Amino acid sequence: MAEGFVASKEFQEKVIEIKRVSKKTKGGNSIGFTALVVTGNKAGKVGSGLGKALDVAEAVRKATEKAKDNLIDVVIANDTIPHEVTAKYKSAVVLMKPAPKGSGIIAGGAVRNVVELAGIKDISSKMLGSSNKVANVRCALEALSKLKE
Repeated sequence: MAEGFVASKEFQEKVIEIKRVSKKTKGGNSIGFTALVVTGNKAGKVGSGLGKALDVAEAVRKATEKAKDNLIDVVIANDTIPHEVTAKYKSAVVLMKPAPKGSGIIAGGAVRNVVELAGIKDISSKMLGSSNKVANVRCALEALSKLKE
């Protein structure tokens, strides 16, 4: 839904998705928000977090905190990944391949944000199976954590 940038000291945060969720309760409807945030330093560290709260700002803050707690190290060789990798998270499957210098980031939506914040400049990627942004982000992180030098 919403995409934006929030600045930090060395890490950059990107809000991937904000959802308005509601449930039926005895007194009517209870409304809340969930925010999906990806954090990275564009130098090999990236993480994601999902925050839930009654207002958007608090949900984004919680998601950012969780993203900083769940950082992974990504192996980068010549601005790309060292080898081809596939990963599966629930129904989402991602295929990532190293790309020649100057080809840029060829990846869709949520995976593009993860790869950018990890600091990878050239990559070819394809998301299969799911269009759920949360599943796609976690699947991309799973694939990046499988990389070996």
